[in-house]
Amino acid sequence: MKKFIILFLLLCSHSFLQAQTQNLHQFKMKDIDGKEVDFSSLKGKKVLIVNTASKCGNTPQYAVLEELYKKYGGDKFTIVGFPANNFMRQEPGTNAEIKEFCTSKYAVSFLMMEKISVKGNDIDPLYKWLTTKELNGKADYEVGWNFSKFLIDENGNVAGHVSPSKSPDCEEIINFITK
Repeated sequence: MKKFIILFLLLCSHSFLQAQTQNLHQFKMKDIDGKEVDFSSLKGKKVLIVNTASKCGNTPQYAVLEELYKKYGGDKFTIVGFPANNFMRQEPGTNAEIKEFCTSKYAVSFLMMEKISVKGNDIDPLYKWLTTKELNGKADYEVGWNFSKFLIDENGNVAGHVSPSKSPDCEEIINFITK
């Protein structure tokens, strides 16, 4: 019985440590222009990850995200947008069309990635990590709509989640950035 308990504790601690070692910095993905982005380049920065859509009631959040990026972006903070067509087909465009929309309508200058799936059977591995406690070491989260926001600390760990209905300049996000 004693050996069983020790084995059980070792297995549990291994799972816990494995969950803690996975972080944003392990991912490489393509930006909206098809160029590879190694997220290890974001070490030391707080990151706001947002799934976006061009034809959503929350689409005006692009303007607030850009203001946030202009005010706080730099060596200590950045924003990464992930276009996704998971909710009522509100992001039907190609990467080129999405880029054109974001730059012409909202002057987006923060990093935009290629269109991915943020839920379902074809969920992108990054979003699988973001939403699964056993992978992110923090909590299970649901991406319930466009403009769900994930807070990532300087070490690449999930620090929290903010609902799509909250503005990107809400107190929770500002406190995350500034503290």
